[in-house]
Amino acid sequence: MNKAIFLDRDNTLIEDKEGHIHEIEKFKLLDGVIEGLKKLSETDYKLIIVTDQGGGIGRGLYTEEDYEKFNNHMLNIFKENGIRIDKVYHCPHHPDLNCSCRKPKPGMLLKAKEEFDVDINKSWFLGDKVRDIETGKSVNVKMIGVIGYEEDREKLESANPDYVVDNFLEAVEIILK
Repeated sequence: MNKAIFLDRDNTLIEDKEGHIHEIEKFKLLDGVIEGLKKLSETDYKLIIVTDQGGGIGRGLYTEEDYEKFNNHMLNIFKENGIRIDKVYHCPHHPDLNCSCRKPKPGMLLKAKEEFDVDINKSWFLGDKVRDIETGKSVNVKMIGVIGYEEDREKLESANPDYVVDNFLEAVEIILK
């Protein structure tokens, strides 16, 4: 079985202060993400991004093609920096559809678990929102809340993650120790 690190995308890896980011010209990695992902790429963890995009795609604010272009831009930057991302899963469904893949439901994690033969008990999830924490906890991965733009330490701690950290690099250090 494999170990995995599940990574939320928006406001965990990339800056999304406005919400529903999809324009390449607004793409900005958060501080420490390249350095942290390089360190994680050197481990035997599968690195899997899980991102809700239903607010943008599902509501018609941008298309699946816009999402793919933006995502490919991000993945190319990672690749240029020697970073391995094993897979990106996204939920394109409108938030009102009650699908099984939109966080806090664990559909994307369960799909990755099956596809990559992941041992959930040896895996981690890093995210910046309470719903990320709820997603991780629902399948018993070790959960790290990364303080972002929308939810502060107190709000993240209220969801009882294993850890709450100030930034991505701090989360990486916890995983690697």
